[in-house]
Amino acid sequence: MSVKVKPSYFKSKLFLKYISSYLFVLVVPLVCLTFVLYHNTASNLRAQIEQSHLNQLKQAETIVDTHLQQMNDIASRAAYDPRLSRYRVHDAYYSSEAISALGNYKAASPIIDEMFLYFRGDPRIYSSVGMYDLDVFADKYRFRNWNSDAVDRDLNEVRYTTMRPADLVGRGAGFEQSTLVYLVPIVPNSPNPHGTLMYFVKESSLTNLIDSILGGYEGSSYIFDAEGQVLAVKNNQGEGLNAESLASLVSLSTGTHSVKIGGVPHSVVSVKSELNGWEYVTLMPSSQFFSSVLHIRTFIAVLFSIVVIFGALGAWMLARRQYGPIFQLSEFAGSKPVSALSNESDDVREEAAGGNELDRIRSALQAFSARADLHEPYARNHFLLTLLRHGGDSEQAAGLPESFGLRFDRSRYFAMLIGRDRPEAAAEDAKDWQLMLTMLAEAEYPELGARLHGVELTKPDQIAVIVGFDPLDETDEASQIARIASAVYDHLQGIGRLNAAIGIGTCGSGTKRLNQSFIEACSAFESRTRGVGINLAYFSDLTADAGEACWVSKTVLLKLSQSLKQGSADVAARSIGEAVDTLRAPALSAVYMRCIGFDILNTILKTASEAGVDNLQGCIPSLETFSSPDELEQGFLRLANRICEQVEQKEETEAHTLMDTIVAYIDEHYADHSLSLETISHNYSISMSYFSRSFKEKVGVNFVQYIWQKRMAAAIVELTTTDEPLKEIIQRVGYQDTPNFIRKFKKETGHTPGQYRKLFTDPAGSMKEQA
Repeated sequence: MSVKVKPSYFKSKLFLKYISSYLFVLVVPLVCLTFVLYHNTASNLRAQIEQSHLNQLKQAETIVDTHLQQMNDIASRAAYDPRLSRYRVHDAYYSSEAISALGNYKAASPIIDEMFLYFRGDPRIYSSVGMYDLDVFADKYRFRNWNSDAVDRDLNEVRYTTMRPADLVGRGAGFEQSTLVYLVPIVPNSPNPHGTLMYFVKESSLTNLIDSILGGYEGSSYIFDAEGQVLAVKNNQGEGLNAESLASLVSLSTGTHSVKIGGVPHSVVSVKSELNGWEYVTLMPSSQFFSSVLHIRTFIAVLFSIVVIFGALGAWMLARRQYGPIFQLSEFAGSKPVSALSNESDDVREEAAGGNELDRIRSALQAFSARADLHEPYARNHFLLTLLRHGGDSEQAAGLPESFGLRFDRSRYFAMLIGRDRPEAAAEDAKDWQLMLTMLAEAEYPELGARLHGVELTKPDQIAVIVGFDPLDETDEASQIARIASAVYDHLQGIGRLNAAIGIGTCGSGTKRLNQSFIEACSAFESRTRGVGINLAYFSDLTADAGEACWVSKTVLLKLSQSLKQGSADVAARSIGEAVDTLRAPALSAVYMRCIGFDILNTILKTASEAGVDNLQGCIPSLETFSSPDELEQGFLRLANRICEQVEQKEETEAHTLMDTIVAYIDEHYADHSLSLETISHNYSISMSYFSRSFKEKVGVNFVQYIWQKRMAAAIVELTTTDEPLKEIIQRVGYQDTPNFIRKFKKETGHTPGQYRKLFTDPAGSMKEQA
């Protein structure tokens, strides 16, 4: 009995390294991820805000340009309005119409605060509310930076549309308002204008359009004219900008920029109008963007802390979990082996006796590896069956044949089918048949330059043999094949009274044509002459009769029939091609063509009937196709593909149905001590290897394990529900060797049958076990 030593964690350098490595792997990527996540979030938010500002500023620029264009249009209409002509304005009767017309034009634009009409050289000026003398106008509207003389001069001399910067205008009673003045000479674009149309525009009407862009951010918005003069400004910051800073803003192109103003980084969004060259600018400190992600920063910090805390706990738990087994393993590796497993071989126990537990484990693994090698024949069998069914594949995994001990290094290959007729299958012949399987699994005839690979087929009492050889000097290929077949037959005759017959297919280069050669061997085997003598049937000997010169060759029809039975669609397609080539003979009459086509169709349908395939009515070629070899070939190919698909499905269904029947039989007769692989294989006329492989695929365990599980389950029921003697129970479930059963039962449950009965049928004993 080994003593379990509890490790001291913090005294162990290995444990500290473990937990440090886990924390390092956790914290370093987490810090980098948090840093990148935070700065990415801030940068993305800044880019989104700047892009939003740019879009809003472009929208504001479009609106202002629209209003300015509207005021220019008003000036053009007013210049040609007869109500606003010099004559009618000065006429006492029509002057009221002129004032009313100015009111209507003013109402047409939402940003016009007041509208004035002045005729050059006239002492009076007209508005939407009345007429003023110039001195009265100057007294009513007092500009801080535009005196009356400048007003008189600009009204009389301006030749181009001019927007004056925002200026405070006093309107009496101490009321001042920041207003922009827009002067438009009339007629517009005339070299000798006769008057001036003057608009008053509140500065707030323009700045309010771009003021919403800043939102809750601190900053400023500016409107510059084409000469870089500030027309309007909205400042959310404490101090305005100096002339140098303003000049740096004017020179910016349309877009988003990062500039330093007064040593402080700012984000600037600038848009320039294509209509009049005005520039619209918003300015805000860049530091505001990072304050906008304060809640994200707090969330990331909290999330980082939570992940670190739980990560540290996880690292502690993982380090403890992984360090414990390593500590125990080191203690275990240094200990001496106490006892060997009951199912270990004597060699394993002797080899481990002089070493430690690791030596014993290594020896046990070697023994288990040897047991795993026992499954290699199943994989080899499957590979060879695939080779016979589909031919050699150039893309097959490199080294796969060599891993099964198979070498395909010969230049010529053909297939043979070996079978026997056993109307009454005698169980005593099974040993001779197994001996033949062993002999043909891997055989070589050096004097003939041949190597054989045998594989057992699913059909009872049939073996396929792949033969590879190199041509011998001074010997033709047919003679060499005949010598190889005769040598194999002689060996079979020496085994026992097997009465074997051999079908031999034609030869080809490499393994690509093995599937066709196998079909040919099956055809030769089935068409052989049964009787006394050497039972060797060569497909090449199946020659056509003299009267078949213009008919389909019998060998082609045989090969077509056999390929359909095997479900080999590619070989069937080649056989159909060879058969239909007969219909393309130039001297063949239409009657002969139709008769030959019916013969081919009859062969296909007959084979389908023998294989149990039905429901082919929709696939049979129509009568019209029998006059065209190409159309008939396509119809035959569709029919053959349908038959091959149903043959493969039928084989799979029959295999599953057979296994279901066998499993049901085993479930009913598992208590029969004579039940074995041999008896079941003999009863159901299948080979032992095929049965063993298919049974494991069906139930997940091999035959011996399944029988043991059924018998053990029955024994447990008997032990816990009856008082029958142990020996009678063991014999009743199918075991004759009582000590062997007890040993296996204890290995499986940890208790002998008697202990198991006492533990699970005695309530007091059950409570003790639970305690």
